[in-house]
Amino acid sequence: MEKDQVQGLYIISIAARLAEVHPQTLRIYERKGLLCPERTLKNRRRYSDADITRLRRIQELTQREGLNLSGVRKVLEMEDEIAGLRKKVQVLESEMAKMHESMRDGVRQLKRQVALSMRPPADLAIRSRKGRR
Repeated sequence: MEKDQVQGLYIISIAARLAEVHPQTLRIYERKGLLCPERTLKNRRRYSDADITRLRRIQELTQREGLNLSGVRKVLEMEDEIAGLRKKVQVLESEMAKMHESMRDGVRQLKRQVALSMRPPADLAIRSRKGRR
């Protein structure tokens, strides 16, 4: 996520308006562990764009899908886990591609070494040509 998406920008009233919920709903979601807004030095909540996106997802799950908050928590945990696993897969795929390229380079180098080792030494080739005359 980009820095702008996770940096707390909005006070609770603005965040509630953006997510189309009552500010008390945000407090409830925080108490239930569904949301964890950034806090200022004076302990005031600051909601990020990522928080607003999560709020909208919670609303979608409760209103459209009919889940209770316990079900929402489980869905969000699974979605977060899936996102983490996708990142790990991307890292592993990148590492595999690098290893594959490195192995390819190694094979090319070995083939060159084998080809060079199969050539007779230059002075031997010259002597054998002289011997044929």
